[in-house]
Amino acid sequence: MSASADVIALVRQWIAKAEEDLRTAEHTLTLKRRCPFATVCFHAQQCIEKYLKALLASLSIDFPKMHDLAELVALLPSGYTIPLATAQMERLTDYATVSRYPGEREPLTRADAKEAVALARAARRAVRSYLPKDALT
Repeated sequence: MSASADVIALVRQWIAKAEEDLRTAEHTLTLKRRCPFATVCFHAQQCIEKYLKALLASLSIDFPKMHDLAELVALLPSGYTIPLATAQMERLTDYATVSRYPGEREPLTRADAKEAVALARAARRAVRSYLPKDALT
C-alpha cells in the first residue's frame, strides 16, 4: 500500500528540515578555529529527531512535540531498527536540551561533535531505508 500524497508531502518536509540540520552540522564542523561544537551537536541531534519524525509520519503514527530520541524510537513498530544505543540517544537528546544552556555540563569537544555527526549519518541511512521511495525524490 502506498502512502497518500498528503503523507508523502509531510514526510518530504520533515526530510528537508533534517537535511538542513545535517548540512549545518557538517559545514560548521569544518571550522578550524572557534568551532561551536555545541551547535554541531545540536544540529546532529535535530537531524536524527526530524528523520525519526519523518518515519513516524510515513507510518501515520502520531507523536508529541519532544526532543527525546529514545521516546521517538519507542513509538516505532517492532522490526524498525535505528543504529543508536540507549546511551547514545540519551547523550544526543542532551544536545537538544541540557547543552543548549550555560553551566549545565562540560563544554563539548571536537570529538563529541564528530561522533554526533557520525551518529546522525548512520541514523539517516537507517531511516531512509524505511521511508517510501517517492518521499525521497
